[in-house]
Amino acid sequence: MDPVGVAAAPDAGPGPAWQSKCPWGAPKTASISCSLADVMSEQLAKELQLEEENAAFPEVVAVAEGPFITGENADTSSDLMLAQMLQMEFDREYDAQLRREEKKFNGDSKVSISFENYRKVHPFDSDSSEDEVDWQDTRHDPYRADKPTVTPRKGFIGKGKDITTKHDEVVCGRKNTARMENFAPEFQVGDGIGMDLKLSNQVFNALKQHAYSEERRSARLHEKKEHSTAEKAVDPKTRLLLYKMVSNGTLETITGCISTGKESVVFHAYGGKSATEDDKVIPPECAIKVFKTTLNEFKNRDKYIKDDYRFKDRFSKLNPRKIIRMWAEKEMHNLTRMQNAGIPCPQVVILKKHILVMSFIGQDQVPAPKLKDVKLNSEDMKKAYYQVLNMMQRLYKECNLVHADLSEYNMLWHDGKVWLIDVSQSVEPTHPHGLEFLFRDCRNVSQFFQKGGVAEALNERELFNAVSGLNITAENEVDFLAEIEALEKMNEDHVQNHGKKVSTFSSDGDPPIYNE
Repeated sequence: MDPVGVAAAPDAGPGPAWQSKCPWGAPKTASISCSLADVMSEQLAKELQLEEENAAFPEVVAVAEGPFITGENADTSSDLMLAQMLQMEFDREYDAQLRREEKKFNGDSKVSISFENYRKVHPFDSDSSEDEVDWQDTRHDPYRADKPTVTPRKGFIGKGKDITTKHDEVVCGRKNTARMENFAPEFQVGDGIGMDLKLSNQVFNALKQHAYSEERRSARLHEKKEHSTAEKAVDPKTRLLLYKMVSNGTLETITGCISTGKESVVFHAYGGKSATEDDKVIPPECAIKVFKTTLNEFKNRDKYIKDDYRFKDRFSKLNPRKIIRMWAEKEMHNLTRMQNAGIPCPQVVILKKHILVMSFIGQDQVPAPKLKDVKLNSEDMKKAYYQVLNMMQRLYKECNLVHADLSEYNMLWHDGKVWLIDVSQSVEPTHPHGLEFLFRDCRNVSQFFQKGGVAEALNERELFNAVSGLNITAENEVDFLAEIEALEKMNEDHVQNHGKKVSTFSSDGDPPIYNE
């Protein structure tokens, strides 16, 4: 007999033993009965709440800087620890809400939008399914347009009616669009390939030429900014020289720019307490004349210095950039001559390469006005005229100089008298063009004062004879200039034959000096 039947329960009732219990039958589940007190207990409520939280907020792995915070090892006596725990709980709730919004937003769409970057606690394992494709890891990017295919060496593709040569308009247009990517990075070409843009050869060549022109222009601007003195600014080398003047006590402070021109920039500064190397007293206010280090403005002005015997030998041996330093040196020497002759002009303080420090003509950072800007009455205008005439004669006779750029723009009115400035281009009368420069100065001065209402003002020819002492009796300006050129030619021949810079101009004695 089957042992199972023998082992039947005694309370199985009447009948065969094998019918009382089947080994393959489903066991009867006994229902667990619980009382109302168990249902209302707090422990059961906490367990149910914990199960719901685990279902709603899956376990995440958070990477924190400090030790992992749990309920067992958390020190609730620390406010910082409590704040970290509350923040972590808030971040989990925020991420759960974000996931629900993401699922609601995407729905059943094949293209899904991920809010992964907005989550507070990033899970270690990505929620994206394995079926999603990361396009960055694939060789083919469907969102990037294909580049034009390369034409084989035979020069065509296809056969018969479907043949396409390398000169096809569409093929050439796409190739030109792809070649725009080789332009300089500064030249923005856009996404022409993505838009399937087709550029003709004419348009592409025009764009290519424009890109090269812009690249060269950008290089020129960069070089000009680094190596030249721009308007109201200085290059790094000039700035370093100015810093040294302030550091060694020559200057106390540099306040700002007061004048700009084609050749130089003038700054105002307060003089320092220490004296210069040659024990010159530094005035309370100084003018710093910085000659621009570009050669553009000096290309047409080399005639003022290359034919000057004082600098002629040095001019031929220097490179072009050192001419600018020589220009500043020339103004220093000319100002020194004028100062020794007692002509009102700025006093030279110090010369450093292309920076010339002079006394300031003005007061309290306000420069003296130019003669063209100041409004003078008839008496002051007449007084100014005779002052200018006296200074021109003394400049010619005592200083042996011709201003060569004298006009109302280079004369200042300060303390009731005229001051001469900007003598960097001044030359000696024996210069090959010295008399021409003097006649031009006389014309500018005569026209200005005649317009100003000075009845005693001489015309340019009379003023030229009064300043130079020459007696040129020409009836018109053309003959007058012809005689001046003849005198200059005669003087030049004399210099070449005798090798001395001695004037051969014949005069009828010294002209009378006009005083006030």
